[in-house]
Amino acid sequence: MAETSHSLDKIVSLCKRRGFIFQSSEIYGGFGAVYDYGPLGIALKNAIAQLWWRSMTQLHENIVGLDSAIFMHPRIWEASGHVAEFHDPLVDCKQCQARFRADELTDGNLESVDWSSIQCPTCGTTGKLTDPRQFNLMFKTQIGPVEDEGSIAYLRPETAQGIYVNYLLVQGAMRQKVPFGIAQIGKAFRNEIVARNFIFRTREFEQMEMQYFVKPGTDDDELKAWKDERFNFYTEQLGIQKERLRFNQHGAGELAHYAKEAWDIEYEFPFGWSEIEGVHNRTDFDLKRHQEYSGKNMQYSDQVANEKYFPYIIETSAGLNRMLLTVLADAYWEDTENNRTVMKLHP
Repeated sequence: MAETSHSLDKIVSLCKRRGFIFQSSEIYGGFGAVYDYGPLGIALKNAIAQLWWRSMTQLHENIVGLDSAIFMHPRIWEASGHVAEFHDPLVDCKQCQARFRADELTDGNLESVDWSSIQCPTCGTTGKLTDPRQFNLMFKTQIGPVEDEGSIAYLRPETAQGIYVNYLLVQGAMRQKVPFGIAQIGKAFRNEIVARNFIFRTREFEQMEMQYFVKPGTDDDELKAWKDERFNFYTEQLGIQKERLRFNQHGAGELAHYAKEAWDIEYEFPFGWSEIEGVHNRTDFDLKRHQEYSGKNMQYSDQVANEKYFPYIIETSAGLNRMLLTVLADAYWEDTENNRTVMKLHP
């Protein structure tokens, strides 16, 4: 039996034919980068989510679950830095009106780039790209009957903040001691400048995140342990080919404003190596910010050691949609001798 390479288009076509994934609102011409999950798609997606949930909350006595709200107090997003920092650089082509993330058009420092010399990837015109401007990725809306500054709300761009603002409530209710974790699966929304590569990058997606609260000084060892565990989840639990997975460490210039260290687990998709999960050391940044903005004490009280401190947070953050695409891409197999396509799904 022979195996051939495959393209993303072949996976997209199979997903539609076999009832895995459909373009949303197709009878109206579709809606950009929004997808519906058919009978086989939702079954596989739920199976992956249940496997992740089991690996986190059922196989670890010190990790519990949470389901926080999509809408939260807008001050949360000011405290987390999302209002001020959660943006991508946007450039427009004045010739064809296409839009791009500026950092995807050049490898250099954006401030030193001569944009008049950059060619538009869509129409091929040179000298028609605007200078970059910052584009906030959060969806803003209004809550209540009156539209004013007091009614502003956001669709959450990540599930992590819902865990942070509840962590002491969960710790007290469940009598957890550091180190302990809180896991959550939920929807998140990002107004991506360019959403592409099927379900890899969409504006509505599901996150599977676990925030692990540790004592400062133990964070480096905890990060390494979670890196190993999360990598093994893909090879042992999902059956992903090990040679198509790798780690990529964020350089100093790539780190998020809250991170001390960050690693991505990447998969070799038909469109290249891309992130499917991040393992980050977020330090105590978020907890300190929420204490500052809320006025509430966010320190953990260690009664045995008789001390209080802000725990460091080790985060594992995966996209369920990306994990599903990883499983589909890894399972797709073309038997050229018998002229058939086989999905070699891990049992």
